[in-house]
Amino acid sequence: MTKQPKYRQVADVLRREIANGVFPPGARLPSENDLQQRFDASRNTVRNGLSLLVSEGLITSSQGLGYEVRSHEVFKLNASKFENLNFPQNGDAYNTDVTNAGRRPHQTFRVEMLPSPEEIAERLKITPGTKAVLRFCHRYVDDVPWSTQATYYPAWLVDESPRLAEPGDIEEGTTRYLAARGLEQVGYFDEIAARMPTPEEARLLEIGAGVPVMLWTRTGYSTDRPIRCTITTFRGDLNQMNYEIGDLAARSENEPQ
Repeated sequence: MTKQPKYRQVADVLRREIANGVFPPGARLPSENDLQQRFDASRNTVRNGLSLLVSEGLITSSQGLGYEVRSHEVFKLNASKFENLNFPQNGDAYNTDVTNAGRRPHQTFRVEMLPSPEEIAERLKITPGTKAVLRFCHRYVDDVPWSTQATYYPAWLVDESPRLAEPGDIEEGTTRYLAARGLEQVGYFDEIAARMPTPEEARLLEIGAGVPVMLWTRTGYSTDRPIRCTITTFRGDLNQMNYEIGDLAARSENEPQ
């Protein structure tokens, strides 16, 4: 069996110690000089090991401050209840879920009319390039960038529901607004994927090296046709999605949510 390169051995030891709480979230790692002595390794070997942990999203580096274990609190989103009108809401689904978790929501909006991208047009069953309204939200939890959400509505729907094209928030949430106008979404089709962020996504979500994004694409349907497509881009290190399917009476209340 081939022996691992020395820098990977350094990374493996530090990774285990981080996982075991020797270096908890927010803790600073020993200096490069201390690690050189500990592992009897060159500065480049130590730096390569540390760079590997940076690329994995376990630690961050700051010039002059050394290396620090990433510190974050994961937000758990129940995707089964999100936008479900049978559950009480205080405003839109995002504000409700974040507030109910004891966290602070904040979001900014951008609304524009633009030609529908091909992958969106396919989901909305409209001709690619025909006009659609994009409602784009940049969302935060406790002032930390959490996600971006891009929702596309076909032009025919905007003609029937003009507030969709107005700038700013729809206080009760777009799902309730549409339902009140007789356009209730009776079904959803979800697609979930993961990849590394684009430069723009990394900027908006303040993502460090090695951290992927999770993409949640939800197409909402009325009784006879699709009426919107939403692509939510989450920071992969700050989010967990849960679904509840079937009878969960046997599930203990003390189990992780």
